[in-house]
Amino acid sequence: MDAFDADALIYAAVPGHPLGRRVIALFRPAEFRSAGHGTTAGTGSVLLLPEVLGKPLHDGATDEIRILTGLLARLDLRPVDRATAELATALSSRYGLKATDATHLATAVGMGAERFITNNKRDFGADIEEIDVTYPGDLPDPAAEAGQPDRCQPDQGEPSRDEAGAG
Repeated sequence: MDAFDADALIYAAVPGHPLGRRVIALFRPAEFRSAGHGTTAGTGSVLLLPEVLGKPLHDGATDEIRILTGLLARLDLRPVDRATAELATALSSRYGLKATDATHLATAVGMGAERFITNNKRDFGADIEEIDVTYPGDLPDPAAEAGQPDRCQPDQGEPSRDEAGAG
């Protein structure tokens, strides 16, 4: 099972984005059903709701809201209970993470996710031992698999809005 950070979902909401199309491929029925995930594409903290929807709702970005709510509906969003908060505290202390980042990571670890999908390389580096941190640029590119040329370098694209509000 995959767990998602806010920035990965924001990339996925940008149609045709080179990183976003890699993330959105994880939400395709064949991908998550073949991985034994039932009807959900993964998991995440309920904190994804305000992180990914706050700005587009404020800005009235209806297309972005529609895409993001569709993605969020396919995730098992978990509440922040005491056990998650305690694990987040330990992870925050160990890796120097901000509270929200630590909570997303704790949710992923607590749910037994195999991968944590994030593009936040600054905070989620190779030193994270509890879970496989996977960056969108390391996911398979569905356009390349379909024989379509990649017109953008994956690390050059930015999501449609400032990531400062997303973690």
